[in-house]
Amino acid sequence: MGAVIQLGIFGVLAGFAFLTAAVKIVREYERVVVFRLGRYVGVKGPGIVLLIPFVDKIVKVDLRVVTLDIPTQDVITRDNVSVKINAVVYFRVMAPEKAIIEVDNFLYATSQLAQTTLRSVAGTAELDELLADREKINGRLQSLIDEDTDAWGIKVGKVELKHIDLPEVMQRAMAKQAEAERERRAKVIAADGELQASRKLTDASLIMAESPITIQLRYLQTLAEVSAENSSTVVFPIPIEMLRAFEAMGSKSGSGDD
Repeated sequence: MGAVIQLGIFGVLAGFAFLTAAVKIVREYERVVVFRLGRYVGVKGPGIVLLIPFVDKIVKVDLRVVTLDIPTQDVITRDNVSVKINAVVYFRVMAPEKAIIEVDNFLYATSQLAQTTLRSVAGTAELDELLADREKINGRLQSLIDEDTDAWGIKVGKVELKHIDLPEVMQRAMAKQAEAERERRAKVIAADGELQASRKLTDASLIMAESPITIQLRYLQTLAEVSAENSSTVVFPIPIEMLRAFEAMGSKSGSGDD
């Protein structure tokens, strides 16, 4: 009786092990690459996948977008500036069978390819281009990496430069350059203001020359503004025409005495 029970327990365990080896549940975002006696037979999933126990071997592949961080790379740009650059790559597996059969450890291979491509692209660009045209650099990196990983069944969707670390000497030089540029712009703006003001003054003088009464009106306005200020000394500007009038009156009185 005990032997029968033991055989029954063994049969249950064997059946459970058989079902475990024969039935696999694959998630929606996964696929399994099936090998039968070492030969590739297909990609299955998602859902329930039936296998031949101890004959079929599977390799699971995640189809979700993978975020791959590229370690900081030491790069010498085309204009001989040493910088440190890191980036991030977004890719996903499009053909699971290629990612398993065509390359050993596609994640590591993609990481190494991204590092070498980053050094190559950054080395052929100038520093100003790296700082100002990041979108262009990102596009070149994405195109080159995607072209090489296509044979592995991998689609590179996006590459982004994260940080560009400049030497301290270069940072100080760029700060001085930016300060000089700001001063230049300030001087240009001030010169443009002086030029516009001089043109306005020229136009005003031409108008006053055509209508002398405007000079008198301006004189009265100036007197009103000066009188409104609390000052102990007030200087009254006297038009030259008034002085000439006094001079003429003095000349007439002198000739009358004669």
